[in-house]
Amino acid sequence: MTGFDTDLLIVGGGPGGLATALCARQQGLSVIVADPRASPIDKACGEGLMPGGLEVLTSLGVDPEGMPLRGITYLDEQRRAEAPFRNGPGRGVRRTTLHAALTDQAKRSDVDWIAARIGDVVQDDRGVTAGGVRARWLIAADGLHSTVRRAVGISCTAGVPRRYGLRWHYRVPAWSESVEVYWSRWGEAYVTPVDPELVGVAVLSAHRPQLDWFPRLAARLGDAPHGPARGCGPMRQVVSRRVAGRVLLVGDAAGYEDALTGEGISLAVKQAAAAVAAIIDDNPDAYERSWRSITRRYRLLTRGLVLAGAWQPARRALVPACCALPSVFDRAVHLLAH
Repeated sequence: MTGFDTDLLIVGGGPGGLATALCARQQGLSVIVADPRASPIDKACGEGLMPGGLEVLTSLGVDPEGMPLRGITYLDEQRRAEAPFRNGPGRGVRRTTLHAALTDQAKRSDVDWIAARIGDVVQDDRGVTAGGVRARWLIAADGLHSTVRRAVGISCTAGVPRRYGLRWHYRVPAWSESVEVYWSRWGEAYVTPVDPELVGVAVLSAHRPQLDWFPRLAARLGDAPHGPARGCGPMRQVVSRRVAGRVLLVGDAAGYEDALTGEGISLAVKQAAAAVAAIIDDNPDAYERSWRSITRRYRLLTRGLVLAGAWQPARRALVPACCALPSVFDRAVHLLAH
């Protein structure tokens, strides 16, 4: 590898970056991951792996412990609509558990690490230099507010409505094998079992998220002890493109609609495989097309739900509509799952 330290430099050692590293190692590429933080890293996250994302992870040798997720349930204060996953379960997994499992598999796969925060990126038609590393390719998986994206001149704007999220873990026996989504006038609350005695609760809203908006859920949680809140947002990031020369964007860095459908990690691992395939074929522009294909259903469904939810009559009608049209709800859940 004359003149190069590695085939691929990955900036960001979260789930998206490590899934990319594992995909690259399966294809025989040498990999360095740059991240100033030590694994595992906790952050606000719905912690639900859809069946399709779990399938990709297991193909990479990653099988984290967690709770089976057999479907999605929408609830308001009077109604509930349920739809099962048709082709096998997903899994509720603590983000720290998933990150540790990915890190362990990456180390077993001879991925190298440097503790570095990447700010400047220089590239030519043969390679990329960043953080003192010369690589043939660079993949940025450094999150919603990617510094690499900014460094290579890819524009990004915060979309509307500006929504934020807060997540807690409640020490309470898991009561469901579904991801439960509670709808209120002001936002949504996602409940994901991640352990027999622990559930994650994530509230999403354009306002300051509060659990008091969901009396049905609050009654279920009672006075159960909970950990500190972790926040994120604004969530919608409109990114102009995913490729700049020999730099490709994966995961949240590539653009993000909303956490409403709970697909962030599952989409990131699918994008990872597509980005590596484009590199192997020496055709980075193919990744832009693949990214649009992978995320199309997510973008259309999520954007539609967010915009509909911004109009109160539509928000109030959503759960009743899912109850009245179970086949439509079932179809939507099937699309999300895979």
